Amino acid sequence: MSQTAPYVLVLYYSNHGTTKTLAYAIAQGIEDAGMTARIRTVPTVAPETTSSKPAIPDEGDLYCTMEDLKDCSGLALGSPTHFGNMAAPMKYFWDNTVTLWLAGNLQNKPASVFTATGSMHGGQETTLLTMMLPLMHHGMIIVGVPYAEPALNRTQRGGSPYGASHVSGASHDQPISPDERELGIAQGRRLAISATALAQANWSR
Repeated sequence: MSQTAPYVLVLYYSNHGTTKTLAYAIAQGIEDAGMTARIRTVPTVAPETTSSKPAIPDEGDLYCTMEDLKDCSGLALGSPTHFGNMAAPMKYFWDNTVTLWLAGNLQNKPASVFTATGSMHGGQETTLLTMMLPLMHHGMIIVGVPYAEPALNRTQRGGSPYGASHVSGASHDQPISPDERELGIAQGRRLAISATALAQANWSR
């Protein structure tokens, strides 16, 4: 068992920085709820399969390790939408989590998902739903965004009950809207509260 303080892992991949911005809004919600947010990313997939990325990025957030994932109390998983699914670098990362799956390291922990697209109907909901699948295979408990959040009824861009989202525009130059940010913060807060509650649950009954 890890001796580190409990934390919620915010794991994202971002092409143009918009998914990263949403990740930081979710991290704010986690911290607002009194839990530590650990922000991590994944390296791009090298076009040559024989080459590899350095273990530490030149700049930005650290790359996620299996230990980061194994020891988390909860997970917020984010990726831009690539043809209605998560981006290849994130998919590659999850394809290598079999050891954690075999050990059941993520079972009964809460997880949520978030995404960003350039267009309004660019596959956000399919991406959010398909990102849930590996988490469910790991035995995680999915946490969405309820309609009790006022911004979910107000939003004119991103945001869904499946998870926070952002519409960045064709040039990816549209800043995150107040409603999109509010939903990200709300999602992080709800995830942290769920992580605290589930850590105290008796799963042996």
